[in-house]
Amino acid sequence: MLDIRSDTVTKPSAAMRQAMAAAEVGDDVLDGDPTVSRLEARVAHMLGKEAGLFFPTGSMANMTGLAVHAALGSEALLDEDAHIIHGEMAGAAALLGVQVRLVRVGEGRTVMNADDLRRAIRAPSKHDPAISVICLENTHNGAGGKVTSVEDMRAMREVAREHEIPVHMDGARLWNASATTGTSLADFGDCADTVMLSFSKGLGCPVGAILVGSAAGMKRAHAVRKRFGGGMRQSGILAAAVLYALDANLDRLPQDHANARLFADAVAGANGASVVPPDSNIVMIDLADGVSSAAVVARAEQGGVRISEWNPTRVRAVAHLDVNAADMARAAEVVRGAIEECAAEAVR
Repeated sequence: MLDIRSDTVTKPSAAMRQAMAAAEVGDDVLDGDPTVSRLEARVAHMLGKEAGLFFPTGSMANMTGLAVHAALGSEALLDEDAHIIHGEMAGAAALLGVQVRLVRVGEGRTVMNADDLRRAIRAPSKHDPAISVICLENTHNGAGGKVTSVEDMRAMREVAREHEIPVHMDGARLWNASATTGTSLADFGDCADTVMLSFSKGLGCPVGAILVGSAAGMKRAHAVRKRFGGGMRQSGILAAAVLYALDANLDRLPQDHANARLFADAVAGANGASVVPPDSNIVMIDLADGVSSAAVVARAEQGGVRISEWNPTRVRAVAHLDVNAADMARAAEVVRGAIEECAAEAVR
């Protein structure tokens, strides 16, 4: 069975497990775990930030990033298809008392830009909630792993500065954006006050994420993480997996991108299916009228390939380090066949 539902399905390699077993650990809540401290300092430096804070999940790190900036009863501006809106259980409202407002993306584009953001910022009013944070996402999950260029991100950052609004970046797959564009993580990091990055996606770690920002911001974030129940003890075992991945898996991300393009090219046009050209490792396939994504997912699994149902007419596949080019070619053959078979059944 080839599982390409997400890059989160990867299993730790033998070498990664060995690094975890050999990790130097301490009680991170009481005294600080030495391996966690090394990881936090290393990633903060990679992003050009003063400090970092290790988290069990990206969603918790995102909510903490919002909490660093957003006051109770204020408003956060986000791309209308942002993961924070659609994939994090209304955490901003439920946990922080923050209203999220969707920024409408201009016609012909799939991700927010500076013009969209500028139109969404209202003049101060005694009737409207204050905007306390602007959230960016790179790569953009809902748009099919779309990469926003550093130039476009800087432009949005400038809009935020004009209005003295801080910026948080959901950079769960920022590693992929950097690998695709050649833009350094530090240059991307300069576009936001706080940045979340995930370790359990393209890097192949079993768990974990990080929030980076200023030293003062991370001090506030530490208190929020504690309140959320995110303080971990001998978490150096998890951090050691990440340190290994930064050395062994970060530079190989372009292979995933190439495999995603191989898959996309092979599936495109199957009974009228339209493939979103992949910028990174995510492939979205929009099915022709009358073809159900649930049926395609079920049929593909019968053929030994697991993909995910994104919505009733769209399916998703994600290349990752546990599948190679030959695997993705076979997966494309199975998925293409599943689409064609489901389309034939739909017209009977």
